[in-house]
Amino acid sequence: MTTVLDDLAAIRVLPVVVIDDPAHAVPLAEALLAGGVACAEVTLRTPRALEAVKLMSSVPGFLVGVGTVLSTQQAEDSVANGARFIVSPGTSIFVIRAAAALGVACVPGVASATEVMVARDEGLSTLKLFPAAQLGGPAMISALRGPFADISFVPSGGIGIDNAASYAIDGVASVSTSWITPRADIERGAFAETIERARRFRNEVAR
Repeated sequence: MTTVLDDLAAIRVLPVVVIDDPAHAVPLAEALLAGGVACAEVTLRTPRALEAVKLMSSVPGFLVGVGTVLSTQQAEDSVANGARFIVSPGTSIFVIRAAAALGVACVPGVASATEVMVARDEGLSTLKLFPAAQLGGPAMISALRGPFADISFVPSGGIGIDNAASYAIDGVASVSTSWITPRADIERGAFAETIERARRFRNEVAR
Protein backbone atom coordinates (compact mmCIF):
# COMPACT_ATOMS: atom_id res chain seq x y z
CA MET A 1 0.00 0.00 0.00
CA THR A 2 1.37 3.39 -0.96
CA THR A 3 1.65 6.24 1.49
CA VAL A 4 0.99 9.93 0.97
CA LEU A 5 4.73 10.51 0.64
CA ASP A 6 4.91 7.77 -1.99
CA ASP A 7 2.13 9.49 -3.91
CA LEU A 8 3.88 12.87 -3.71
CA ALA A 9 7.12 11.31 -4.92
CA ALA A 10 5.30 9.73 -7.87
CA ILE A 11 3.84 13.11 -8.85
CA ARG A 12 7.35 14.64 -8.59
CA VAL A 13 6.03 18.19 -8.25
CA LEU A 14 4.59 20.02 -5.24
CA PRO A 15 2.98 23.36 -6.17
CA VAL A 16 3.10 25.94 -3.39
CA VAL A 17 -0.18 27.82 -3.31
CA VAL A 18 -0.99 31.19 -1.73
CA ILE A 19 -4.75 31.56 -2.11
CA ASP A 20 -6.84 34.56 -1.06
CA ASP A 21 -10.32 33.57 -2.22
CA PRO A 22 -11.56 30.03 -1.46
CA ALA A 23 -13.82 30.29 -4.52
CA HIS A 24 -10.70 29.63 -6.58
CA ALA A 25 -9.76 26.47 -4.68
CA VAL A 26 -11.67 23.84 -6.65
CA PRO A 27 -10.94 25.30 -10.12
CA LEU A 28 -7.26 25.48 -9.18
CA ALA A 29 -7.19 21.85 -8.02
CA GLU A 30 -8.94 20.78 -11.21
CA ALA A 31 -6.45 22.74 -13.32
CA LEU A 32 -3.50 21.12 -11.56
CA LEU A 33 -5.06 17.69 -12.09
CA ALA A 34 -5.50 18.46 -15.78
CA GLY A 35 -1.84 19.42 -15.95
CA GLY A 36 -0.75 16.12 -14.44
CA VAL A 37 0.04 17.47 -10.97
CA ALA A 38 -2.46 15.99 -8.54
CA CYS A 39 -1.36 17.79 -5.39
CA ALA A 40 -0.79 21.16 -3.77
CA GLU A 41 0.64 22.67 -0.61
CA VAL A 42 -1.63 25.50 0.51
CA THR A 43 0.32 27.87 2.71
CA LEU A 44 -1.08 29.40 5.86
CA ARG A 45 -0.23 32.90 4.64
CA THR A 46 -3.76 34.12 4.01
CA PRO A 47 -6.74 34.39 6.37
CA ARG A 48 -8.94 31.91 4.45
CA ALA A 49 -6.33 29.32 3.52
CA LEU A 50 -7.95 26.55 5.54
CA GLU A 51 -11.28 27.13 3.81
CA ALA A 52 -9.49 26.55 0.52
CA VAL A 53 -7.90 23.37 1.89
CA LYS A 54 -11.29 22.01 2.90
CA LEU A 55 -12.69 22.63 -0.58
CA MET A 56 -9.66 21.16 -2.34
CA SER A 57 -9.84 18.05 -0.18
CA SER A 58 -13.23 17.27 -1.74
CA VAL A 59 -11.79 17.06 -5.28
CA PRO A 60 -11.49 13.38 -6.26
CA GLY A 61 -7.94 12.24 -6.92
CA PHE A 62 -6.38 15.41 -5.51
CA LEU A 63 -3.92 15.38 -2.61
CA VAL A 64 -3.90 18.57 -0.57
CA GLY A 65 -1.57 19.52 2.24
CA VAL A 66 -0.84 22.63 4.27
CA GLY A 67 2.40 24.57 4.36
CA THR A 68 3.93 27.17 6.68
CA VAL A 69 2.79 25.10 9.65
CA LEU A 70 4.55 26.61 12.65
CA SER A 71 2.66 25.17 15.65
CA THR A 72 0.78 22.14 16.90
CA GLN A 73 -2.46 24.13 16.77
CA GLN A 74 -1.93 24.91 13.10
CA ALA A 75 -1.20 21.23 12.47
CA GLU A 76 -4.45 20.23 14.20
CA ASP A 77 -6.48 22.87 12.35
CA SER A 78 -4.96 21.80 9.02
CA VAL A 79 -5.87 18.15 9.49
CA ALA A 80 -9.35 19.09 10.70
CA ASN A 81 -9.87 20.83 7.37
CA GLY A 82 -8.75 17.92 5.24
CA ALA A 83 -4.97 18.22 4.97
CA ARG A 84 -3.30 14.90 4.16
CA PHE A 85 0.19 16.18 4.90
CA ILE A 86 1.81 19.18 6.53
CA VAL A 87 4.93 21.09 5.60
CA SER A 88 7.03 23.41 7.76
CA PRO A 89 9.78 25.87 6.84
CA GLY A 90 11.94 24.54 9.68
CA THR A 91 12.30 21.60 12.03
CA SER A 92 10.00 21.66 15.06
CA ILE A 93 9.85 18.58 17.25
CA PHE A 94 6.42 19.72 18.44
CA VAL A 95 5.00 19.94 14.91
CA ILE A 96 6.59 16.62 13.89
CA ARG A 97 5.10 14.84 16.89
CA ALA A 98 1.72 16.52 16.44
CA ALA A 99 1.59 15.26 12.85
CA ALA A 100 2.46 11.76 14.02
CA ALA A 101 -0.28 11.87 16.62
CA LEU A 102 -2.74 13.07 13.98
CA GLY A 103 -1.72 10.32 11.60
CA VAL A 104 -0.58 12.54 8.74
CA ALA A 105 2.72 12.88 6.91
CA CYS A 106 5.05 15.68 7.97
CA VAL A 107 7.75 17.24 5.80
CA PRO A 108 9.77 19.62 7.99
CA GLY A 109 12.25 22.09 6.57
CA VAL A 110 15.98 21.57 7.04
CA ALA A 111 18.94 23.76 6.18
CA SER A 112 21.79 21.84 7.78
CA ALA A 113 23.08 18.38 8.64
CA THR A 114 22.14 19.00 12.26
CA GLU A 115 18.49 19.54 11.38
CA VAL A 116 18.52 16.45 9.18
CA MET A 117 19.71 14.44 12.17
CA VAL A 118 16.99 15.87 14.42
CA ALA A 119 14.25 15.00 11.94
CA ARG A 120 15.80 11.61 11.23
CA ASP A 121 15.83 10.82 14.95
CA GLU A 122 12.06 11.40 14.87
CA GLY A 123 11.71 8.70 12.24
CA LEU A 124 11.33 10.92 9.19
CA SER A 125 13.03 10.20 5.88
CA THR A 126 11.52 12.83 3.55
CA LEU A 127 12.59 16.37 4.37
CA LYS A 128 12.13 19.78 2.81
CA LEU A 129 15.37 21.57 1.90
CA PHE A 130 14.64 25.25 2.42
CA PRO A 131 15.61 27.72 1.07
CA ALA A 132 17.02 25.36 -1.55
CA ALA A 133 18.52 27.75 -4.09
CA GLN A 134 20.21 29.87 -1.43
CA LEU A 135 21.65 26.75 0.21
CA GLY A 136 23.28 25.50 -2.98
CA GLY A 137 20.44 23.59 -4.60
CA PRO A 138 21.39 20.26 -6.17
CA ALA A 139 24.96 20.51 -4.86
CA MET A 140 23.67 20.79 -1.29
CA ILE A 141 21.41 17.78 -1.78
CA SER A 142 24.29 15.71 -3.16
CA ALA A 143 26.46 16.74 -0.21
CA LEU A 144 23.83 15.81 2.37
CA ARG A 145 23.16 12.50 0.65
CA GLY A 146 26.71 11.44 1.47
CA PRO A 147 26.11 10.88 5.18
CA PHE A 148 22.32 10.60 4.83
CA ALA A 149 21.78 8.15 1.98
CA ASP A 150 18.44 7.12 3.50
CA ILE A 151 16.99 10.63 3.30
CA SER A 152 15.00 12.05 0.38
CA PHE A 153 14.58 15.78 -0.09
CA VAL A 154 11.87 18.11 -1.30
CA PRO A 155 13.81 21.19 -2.40
CA SER A 156 11.85 24.43 -2.04
CA GLY A 157 12.69 28.09 -2.52
CA GLY A 158 14.03 29.80 -5.62
CA ILE A 159 13.00 27.04 -8.02
CA GLY A 160 11.36 27.97 -11.31
CA ILE A 161 11.19 26.64 -14.83
CA ASP A 162 14.75 27.79 -15.63
CA ASN A 163 16.45 25.65 -12.99
CA ALA A 164 13.86 22.90 -12.44
CA ALA A 165 15.71 20.29 -14.51
CA SER A 166 18.78 20.54 -12.28
CA TYR A 167 16.73 18.90 -9.50
CA ALA A 168 16.00 15.73 -11.51
CA ILE A 169 18.61 13.89 -9.46
CA ASP A 170 18.86 11.02 -6.99
CA GLY A 171 17.76 12.02 -3.53
CA VAL A 172 14.97 14.33 -4.69
CA ALA A 173 11.52 12.97 -3.87
CA SER A 174 9.58 15.92 -5.26
CA VAL A 175 10.29 19.49 -6.31
CA SER A 176 8.41 22.27 -4.54
CA THR A 177 7.69 25.43 -6.50
CA SER A 178 5.44 28.47 -6.60
CA TRP A 179 6.18 28.96 -10.31
CA ILE A 180 3.20 26.84 -11.38
CA THR A 181 0.67 28.78 -9.30
CA PRO A 182 1.56 32.49 -9.09
CA ARG A 183 -0.69 34.26 -6.63
CA ALA A 184 -1.73 36.82 -9.24
CA ASP A 185 -2.76 34.08 -11.69
CA ILE A 186 -4.94 32.44 -9.06
CA GLU A 187 -6.58 35.77 -8.22
CA ARG A 188 -7.53 36.40 -11.84
CA GLY A 189 -8.61 32.81 -12.48
CA ALA A 190 -5.97 32.09 -15.12
CA PHE A 191 -6.37 28.34 -14.80
CA ALA A 192 -5.63 27.51 -18.45
CA GLU A 193 -2.17 28.90 -17.77
CA THR A 194 -1.95 26.77 -14.62
CA ILE A 195 -2.54 23.63 -16.69
CA GLU A 196 0.25 24.54 -19.09
CA ARG A 197 2.67 25.52 -16.33
CA ALA A 198 2.02 22.26 -14.48
CA ARG A 199 2.76 20.24 -17.60
CA ARG A 200 5.93 22.17 -18.39
CA PHE A 201 7.35 21.97 -14.89
CA ARG A 202 6.59 18.29 -14.44
CA ASN A 203 8.30 17.51 -17.74
CA GLU A 204 11.41 19.34 -16.52
CA VAL A 205 11.75 17.36 -13.29
CA ALA A 206 10.73 13.94 -14.63
CA ARG A 207 13.43 11.29 -14.29
